[in-house]
Amino acid sequence: MVESKRIGIKTNGNSEVIDITGEVAREIDNSSVESGIATVFAVGSTAGITTIEYESGLLADFKTAWDRLIPANMDYRHNRAWGDGNGHSHVRASLLSPSLTVPFVNKRMLLGTWQQIVCVDFDNRPRSREIVVQIMGE
Repeated sequence: MVESKRIGIKTNGNSEVIDITGEVAREIDNSSVESGIATVFAVGSTAGITTIEYESGLLADFKTAWDRLIPANMDYRHNRAWGDGNGHSHVRASLLSPSLTVPFVNKRMLLGTWQQIVCVDFDNRPRSREIVVQIMGE
């Protein structure tokens, strides 16, 4: 069985990390699937999905790491083509990945104690984001 759900979130951009663990858990709980996998997918090319320990120090470290690895102030050909200044956002999102697959048993995700599912919005402006949760199993 496959069920598709949608989660809407508002973001501020600029590598903002948003904990969506509760929303994903709620969609699994509201599904008719007891055990299986949930694929969590960020619609759009400037956001990604991953897991992290959602703790303020680590969140700051995560943002700093992206700023060091893929600086916003470099010359990106995408910016020259489109003039929107978010070339770095596309590169960051591509490296992070737009999706994550999480197993669950008895409607409970098999996440570690300190492991949360997050959406990272790399764009250079606030956005309304759509997250698709596709639930598969029995």
